Amino acid sequence: MEALAPGHLVVIGIVIFVLFFGWKQLPDMSRSLGRSLRIFKAEISELGTDGDIRTAVRSTVLDARDEVAAAADAIRTPAATKEKTDVA
Repeated sequence: MEALAPGHLVVIGIVIFVLFFGWKQLPDMSRSLGRSLRIFKAEISELGTDGDIRTAVRSTVLDARDEVAAAADAIRTPAATKEKTDVA
């Protein structure tokens, strides 16, 4: 039989923790830890959705850029041919 089982070590750790931080600070510390974990969980879940949003925005921007480039080419092409005919 072991001298210190894992259950014994947990109890000793809790006693040392209470002696080190004090009994009154434990509720505040646990509340702060809970808030931090909630914020962390929310940020982690947003990481997955941010990637989808970024991909959608990127594809929309690229499509719009291609449309603008095509429209600019269409505008430039008749102007260039008109200038050539006026010069000749």
